[in-house]
Amino acid sequence: MNAAKFYNANVLILGGDITGKALVPVVQMPDGRFKLNFQGQEMTVKKKDLQDYLSSLRNNGLYYFMTTPEELQKLAGDKQGVERIFMAQMSSTLKSWMDLANERLKGTGVVCYISPGNDDKFEMDSLLKDSEHVINPENKVVEIQGGYEMITLGFANPTPWNSPREVSDERLLKMIEELASQLRSPQRSIFNLHVPPFGTELDKTPAVNSQLEYERSGLGMVKVVNVGSKAVRSSIERYQPLLGLHGHIHESRGFVWLGRTLCLNPGSDYGEGMLRGALIELEEGKVKEFMLTSG
Repeated sequence: MNAAKFYNANVLILGGDITGKALVPVVQMPDGRFKLNFQGQEMTVKKKDLQDYLSSLRNNGLYYFMTTPEELQKLAGDKQGVERIFMAQMSSTLKSWMDLANERLKGTGVVCYISPGNDDKFEMDSLLKDSEHVINPENKVVEIQGGYEMITLGFANPTPWNSPREVSDERLLKMIEELASQLRSPQRSIFNLHVPPFGTELDKTPAVNSQLEYERSGLGMVKVVNVGSKAVRSSIERYQPLLGLHGHIHESRGFVWLGRTLCLNPGSDYGEGMLRGALIELEEGKVKEFMLTSG
């Protein structure tokens, strides 16, 4: 939200994976102190220092809930109970962000497009309600400022993690085609597709086995593979949109050209409290200039 003012941008696009992946119990002990796992370490903190740690958890994309040793023990074997807490934290956090976005962007003329990614549960969709300043463009054709059409899909081809929004590459191709076929001017369009095109610098990641352990080459080095979508690549090569905006592979920050199409993956370091992005200036149906940003 502050990026629009900082970079003098009039459109914001947040392309998925908007919810956190971990839930941290904060246990109130009988002596008034609190136990929590912070950055991989179990620690005990005093009440006067607790708020600083809770803020750090939030800034690192983590959720937390307050509990007692007795309550935590009861949750140990209650997967449904843990899931209810997780969902409640996801929902309340996302709702507060939506409220804050509408408050901060009021009167600015800036529109923020927020869509889910493959890691985001379908229950979050009901919270991504369109308003004056916030729009969920998922599975739609929308026109953004300047007369540019944009299609958006948060789905991905299959991953080892079996995330909520995964489909076969064949199905993904059909989904993209259903949207792209509605475009009036594909050459002036933006393909806001969460998964990057296959076989580029935007979809490289360490290989993992069925136990989600890193695979290694004969020299002992971690094996790196391309895991993006062939459907996304073939669609971009066919329609040649102005821009391809991608994410999904958080460690593959960069840009590539596929024909006339500029494809970008700003990467993600949310675990370090770092906001990665891409600043793009469009003019007369062309990419005038662009840069990857961090802050």
